[in-house]
Amino acid sequence: MAFDLDMIKKVYDRYSTRIDAARKATGKSLTLTEKILYAHLSEGDAKTAFARGVDYVDFAPDRVAMQDATAQMALLQFMQAGRPQVAVPSTVHCDHLIQAKIGADQDLSTAKDINKEVYDFLSSVSDKYGIGFWKPGAGIIHQVVLENYAFPGGMMIGTDSHTPNAGGLGMVAIGVGGADACDVMAGLPWELKFPKLIGVHLTGKLSGWTSAKDVILKVAGILTVKGGTGAIVEYFGEGARSLSATGKGTICNMGAEIGATTSIFGYDEKAEDYLRGTKRGEIADAANAIKEHLTGDADVYANPEQYFDQVIEINLSELEPHVNGPFTPDLAWPISKFAAAVKENNWPVKLEVGLIGSCTNSSYEDITRAASIAQQAIDKNLKAKAEYTVTPGSELVRYTVERDGYLNTFEQIGGVVLANACGPCIGQWSRHTDDPTRKNSIITSFNRNFAKRQDGNPNTHAFVASPEIVTVFAIVGDLSFNPLTDTVTNEAGEQVKFDEPVGIEMPIKGYAVEDAGYQAPAEDGSAVEVKVDPKSSRLQLLEPFAAWEGTDITGLKLLIKAKGKCTTDHISMAGPWLKFRGHLDNISNNMLIGAINYFNNSPDSVKNELTGEYGPVPATQRDYKAHGIGSIVVGDENYGEGSSREHAAMEPRHLGVRAILVKSFARIHETNLKKQGMLGITFADTADYDKILEDDTIDIVGLTEFAPGKQLTVVLHHKDGSTESFPVNHTYNAQQIEWFKAGGALNIIRRQMN
Repeated sequence: MAFDLDMIKKVYDRYSTRIDAARKATGKSLTLTEKILYAHLSEGDAKTAFARGVDYVDFAPDRVAMQDATAQMALLQFMQAGRPQVAVPSTVHCDHLIQAKIGADQDLSTAKDINKEVYDFLSSVSDKYGIGFWKPGAGIIHQVVLENYAFPGGMMIGTDSHTPNAGGLGMVAIGVGGADACDVMAGLPWELKFPKLIGVHLTGKLSGWTSAKDVILKVAGILTVKGGTGAIVEYFGEGARSLSATGKGTICNMGAEIGATTSIFGYDEKAEDYLRGTKRGEIADAANAIKEHLTGDADVYANPEQYFDQVIEINLSELEPHVNGPFTPDLAWPISKFAAAVKENNWPVKLEVGLIGSCTNSSYEDITRAASIAQQAIDKNLKAKAEYTVTPGSELVRYTVERDGYLNTFEQIGGVVLANACGPCIGQWSRHTDDPTRKNSIITSFNRNFAKRQDGNPNTHAFVASPEIVTVFAIVGDLSFNPLTDTVTNEAGEQVKFDEPVGIEMPIKGYAVEDAGYQAPAEDGSAVEVKVDPKSSRLQLLEPFAAWEGTDITGLKLLIKAKGKCTTDHISMAGPWLKFRGHLDNISNNMLIGAINYFNNSPDSVKNELTGEYGPVPATQRDYKAHGIGSIVVGDENYGEGSSREHAAMEPRHLGVRAILVKSFARIHETNLKKQGMLGITFADTADYDKILEDDTIDIVGLTEFAPGKQLTVVLHHKDGSTESFPVNHTYNAQQIEWFKAGGALNIIRRQMN
């Protein structure tokens, strides 16, 4: 469990020489983001990265973190790489497979029973290859990383889209697919297109009902779910320095919802306090020795327009609490306008469930602020009108807040404490409802609120807010209530008003824990046997994907033309499907079942061109594959937004889809497609989306001359015998084209290791 201080010091030793070289080469001051990226260039030559936003650059991350749902496929791939141990410090965190149903103890016990095969696999494969293993119940990956592994100025990749949470401690932490993690664990450089830079200047100071969560809810409203795509967001200013380290983590965590590559804050006194409070004083000492390199240069922050591609100004002293949603995390409502929005849009005003916690908001500060509202309900004779759940982020936080009495406070108002796991946030929630067809509202302190995400119910209107706002709404049970201005009737018939929440950044008596849930790997794992039952429905060893045949791809059937938002949840749903994350063939039965077919406005209903009948997407694609026929998926804007799950790329690849053609891609999903040897292309003219008809047969021409920056051509053969064609774009560089030709990046790694 111990952090690797020697590794951190080696990283810090690189800073002076790398940063000085970068300043000389560029002749300008540097942002914090640039400093960290330059310090982690795999070759150490800053000049290769100066063409910002233009080319791909190789980096050498310091560590890898994997959650259990994505770790299965990542490690199944790593097992094929031929290495005896991982090349960089790596950890697995068991947080995704625990379903919230009754309460922490019973839910955890049930998860250990039904997931035993998967947990045993992850434990043994971690033991064999030198990977730290965090057992089920230890906590959510991002909270555990922040408490144990994140360090200022470091670079980490993680197989979860909310890996940027570690940016709260000044780390460039980026969500990736399992194939990227496999590369880094195998000792290979990690490739990233050098990002654009967005600066967010925070002035003033938070007070009253406004929290760090409201900063990112405001930013999401400004940038939307795709406004941060291809960019790293750097927060700075006096307002940034006033925020707690865990509050900064909240902001960076939910930066995934604006499509940002990652988000980051500079090293400051709050970060130092948190490092020392979590027993990492040696890291704070080392960081203090180079602290001038762990923040942007003075001229950058004095003249941000000269250094950032976009600058956003937010005055924390004027910022209102926000509620975002429903159905998308960028629909931002200041609390003063939220009640009117609920009424005007005819959203269900009655709140059925309030849920706090998750990786976004489960720090000690979050829990104490929410508990201060719960205590007021007790003191003011109020009973919670809605169901209320609490998800601690780690055993360290859970044990500490229980010791300090806060869990008891929640239980006194009817709150149910769930396991230290993702739970409802990712759809691992057996919700209690008497009528799933009823339109209803829930509110969470989570990060994502796409339709059906939490409970699988399209009728659920999910809103996102801070833990304290969620708590007050759960008590009142009415979304038209404004806690800043309104009163509520208590059990005695009296009108009472809530006082402002009060929180504590870190426990006065310090953090405490009996068993954090960590298992160290074997010193010599060569004798450890990793068993996968060939008859298992949960785990399946991988077979290499076939290499490109060396010709243009012709005769493709249109599998689906997806209409509107198509996230990774639409492409590969979570919830009950999580149990198949280690079995590619079985989980492929959820491929695109949530996507809306443009031609009939229905999910999971597409025309099989072999039979003329409509049926489920996976079954239709399996029929094409059985007949040796390739297919193509067509999509809309920001295709693949959401989680980092590479299953959304591997499932189409496995079932024989040959190409994904969309108006635009989300960053992680596009990379995942490339890693798996899939062809991901975009319309040069988005209006060409309308030319594609249901019965078309489609060719992709120009692959024999596939080259960076060179367009390909799509040819449509319509049912009436007519044809038309149009150019399409791609972002493949020379190395990525080799992945495509080889049938996937892993095939190249395997060749190199053998």
